Amino acid sequence: MNVVNAVFPPAEQAAAFFGGAEDGPFVMVNLLKFKERADYPDGSDAALSGREAYARYGAGVQACLAAVGGKQIYAGAVTELMLGEVDELWDMVALAQYPSRAAMMAMVQSPEYQAIEKHRVAGLAGQLNIRTKPIG
Repeated sequence: MNVVNAVFPPAEQAAAFFGGAEDGPFVMVNLLKFKERADYPDGSDAALSGREAYARYGAGVQACLAAVGGKQIYAGAVTELMLGEVDELWDMVALAQYPSRAAMMAMVQSPEYQAIEKHRVAGLAGQLNIRTKPIG
């Protein structure tokens, strides 16, 4: 299995995701890998770790999720692997619930989200986003 973390999806992947059929609420599983040091384009906050920069994003994204009817379900540090193998563990797992694809799109396009996204980019080395639907 080939695993590639990314900070942003390629345009085709984003278009396919947001252009997919609306089928109601879903939970996005976020597997996060942080940079050793925060990397802001203006060079500010160079003493922050990537995890600390991402925590700034995490604090602000709660309101953005709520504004579109979503919510954070869980966030926690990855501590160990019990089953399987990976070359390198992710640093954190976060679960966010969205009412629809359109709601997620509205969130990421909102001025409030755009204002905090710099902390996400400064802190993340890459991530996987896995969309899930309840069974039954």
